[in-house]
Amino acid sequence: MGGGSAGPAAVRSAEQGGARPGAALHREDDRAEPGAGHAADRSLHGQRKGRGDSLSAAAFPAALHATRADIELLASVDEAHETLSGPATRRILEREFQLYKRPEYARLAAISVAHLYNLRHHQRYREQLLNYTKTRPTAVSIGERRKPQPQGQPGFLRLDTVHQGDQPNGGEKGVYHINAVDEVTQWQVAGSTPRISEAYLEPVLEHMLRQFPFRILGFHSDNGSEFINKTVAKLLEKLRVEQTKSRPRESGDNGLVETKNGAVIRKHIGYGYINARHADRINDFYCEYLNPYLNYHRPCAQADVKIDEKGRKRVRYKRYLTPLETLSLLEKPAQYLRQGLSINALQRVAAAISDTDAARRMQQAKAKLFERLRLTA
Repeated sequence: MGGGSAGPAAVRSAEQGGARPGAALHREDDRAEPGAGHAADRSLHGQRKGRGDSLSAAAFPAALHATRADIELLASVDEAHETLSGPATRRILEREFQLYKRPEYARLAAISVAHLYNLRHHQRYREQLLNYTKTRPTAVSIGERRKPQPQGQPGFLRLDTVHQGDQPNGGEKGVYHINAVDEVTQWQVAGSTPRISEAYLEPVLEHMLRQFPFRILGFHSDNGSEFINKTVAKLLEKLRVEQTKSRPRESGDNGLVETKNGAVIRKHIGYGYINARHADRINDFYCEYLNPYLNYHRPCAQADVKIDEKGRKRVRYKRYLTPLETLSLLEKPAQYLRQGLSINALQRVAAAISDTDAARRMQQAKAKLFERLRLTA
């Protein structure tokens, strides 16, 4: 189960989707659409002018002049990324225009998060998304009890398992997903195994750990026997990785990976029963398509923590960055990378294909995967 840290599919140059020429933005049927928030935009504009704080139309060109093509493009982006939050979607639109030089995203890249939500309520958006929407596949005393303290260093992983249901009428158990997330960068690697016994889990964990671009320093899980056993402890000891486990009555100890279970694994794979014999196919999909998409092309909300004058911790989520962007912004990020890797090499992987093209490629691969699962059910 060999796998490079960057993901085999990610390093291939993928064909970019043909960008529509700029002139296509001004076709006769691309007139500005009065979205659900259009009247509110005019009202707010008038109120601010009345206060002497006038705002010209040029200051908000996208908010006032979103075209039919813009709304359809937004719907296609949401379909590819499975409708992320407004700030995350706005970050993708900015990257498509500024980083990947896609001219058709010019107006969408300038809209506010509030107006993005307004466009999602537009009739044309709902019609377009309805056309895109497809039927979803139904898819021991080891480790110290404490919360890890990474001190801003990547490499401290949180792990959890996700069970893909049991066969109806009390039959065989379904496949298991292993989800691993770095606490600092939110770099995420998913894997799959037919069983969570030690013999099955060890090779899967080794394969997953090799997909992280930085050295692994910590391994934190709940108290499940799939991770708290001598086989995993021996593997981590060999890698010089510290093992910790969640404390009693401290549900937030493993909260990060548990939120990713729902936002990623359940969202893309679903809840329905999948036979355990398909674990290798799912593993290949994760390694080739889903993991590279998550780490190079899917923005995550990054927490800013401040302590107020009363000593209370205040957490704000205002920055939306891909895990690679977060890693790149660390002080001297090269010091954390595995031998033979560089930030420039990782950035070249990300630049090889745009965010939305990577999402579409992943969705196509997922559709083929579920078709194989259906045919072999």
